[in-house]
Amino acid sequence: MKLENVIKAAHDLSSPYRINHGKDFRLDAIDPKDKGSFSEDLKEAASDALADGVKGLSKLQEMLYAHDRYALLLIFQAMDAAGKDGAIKHVMSGVNPQGCQVASFRAPTAIDLDHDYMWRCNIQLPERGRIGIFNRSYYEEVLIVKVHPKILDSQKIPDPLKDKKIWEKRYEDIVGYENYLTNNGVVILKFFLHVSKEEQKNRFIKRIEDPAKNWKFSEGDVAERKHWDKYMEAYEEMVQHTSTKNAPWYVVPADHKWYTRLVVASAIISALSALDLSYPVMNTEKIADLEKARKELESEDGK
Repeated sequence: MKLENVIKAAHDLSSPYRINHGKDFRLDAIDPKDKGSFSEDLKEAASDALADGVKGLSKLQEMLYAHDRYALLLIFQAMDAAGKDGAIKHVMSGVNPQGCQVASFRAPTAIDLDHDYMWRCNIQLPERGRIGIFNRSYYEEVLIVKVHPKILDSQKIPDPLKDKKIWEKRYEDIVGYENYLTNNGVVILKFFLHVSKEEQKNRFIKRIEDPAKNWKFSEGDVAERKHWDKYMEAYEEMVQHTSTKNAPWYVVPADHKWYTRLVVASAIISALSALDLSYPVMNTEKIADLEKARKELESEDGK
């Protein structure tokens, strides 16, 4: 499929899940089981579409690298077993590793806790021309920390600052931070992979039953399911307060992994294509230098 056709298809597929202004967003507006216009009978067609998307993304990533003006930051947030790792693996499978970097953020270290909560993410930001991927991010501070506020006690935050407005302040800080990055040429796309509680249960059971996947399972995963409703409330409020035109959230149905990956790839392609990327244009002097170099190389063979 031609790149221009891939770009149009990508825009049409991803736009229903893009939240430009989150104020009125409701999580139940997105069905985790949604497959768009695809059905199980069309799953193979979706696979072909993803393959086209991966090829198109590879071309756009090469142009991003050569253009060397923008950076692309992809943020993935989700409940456990929603498919973050698989989405990153499959969608980015055609991207040149030299132009891409992945940072995974788990529980903060002692060094992390001696800094502000943005610090460990800030030092992992991608350079111009590169794609940076955050597998979890500073958004954990308004998700797991909000669901388990006792975590704040370990963050060395002065007591007067741990008031009732702490979450509102963090939303404001995050939006301001992302505006700052946008104003410096960092394009931000944020993906919440929205998996249903039922599907998460099924995936957990598969991890337990499959020895090759046992390592992915933790008893803590089951414990966190007890807080499901609180997490859903936290995710909804996160989108409501931090989804902006500059840094939109994509709330992606995640019960069907093949569809999740297609939507994520489509959103990235749509965003990169909107940048009007181009390869560097050679000036007259540079073209003359290239011609001189060509003649010197040809003369080595006696031409």
